[in-house]
Amino acid sequence: MSRLNTPATIDAAPAATHASLKTVEKQLGVVPNLFRVVANSPAALTGYLQLSAASAQGSLDTAIRERIALAVAELNGCGYCLAAHSFLGRKVAKLDDAEITANRSGASNDPKADAAVRFAAAVVRQRGRIDNDQIQAVLSAGYSDAQVLDILLAVALNTFTNYVNEVAQTEIDFPAVAPLRLAA
Repeated sequence: MSRLNTPATIDAAPAATHASLKTVEKQLGVVPNLFRVVANSPAALTGYLQLSAASAQGSLDTAIRERIALAVAELNGCGYCLAAHSFLGRKVAKLDDAEITANRSGASNDPKADAAVRFAAAVVRQRGRIDNDQIQAVLSAGYSDAQVLDILLAVALNTFTNYVNEVAQTEIDFPAVAPLRLAA
């Protein structure tokens, strides 16, 4: 049971969030519990949705963003996000089980994606205190300065949702996934 209110319906959420939640429902077919919890704060929901939209319009494709989300969720020990991004990784990004396991371990079976996921995992582990060799590794793999910033955006976005779900203890409404226990 969630420690923060999880409105049972869109109408039970604050009125200022209704339009946004209806958009989520139209896009996903349902309103996942994460969105319901975040809807307790219209400002938080607006910020989360705008940051998500900005990330989707950035230079990283869906598969790279899902790989990063899996690594960040595992490192932060967020069961909700592990379940959600394992599901989305399979269904939306078309990642196979071996790739999802590698991503959750902070790596990728794809050489270029590996550099991005390793960099994202290092950012989480080192709380942003990246050394020159780590920056050079991601740049040498073919990522631009803009893409490095988009990796950081993905880390920040996923860290926010990880923290929301851990604080709230959001009820998982995706197929549950056992953590690998890599929490930072």
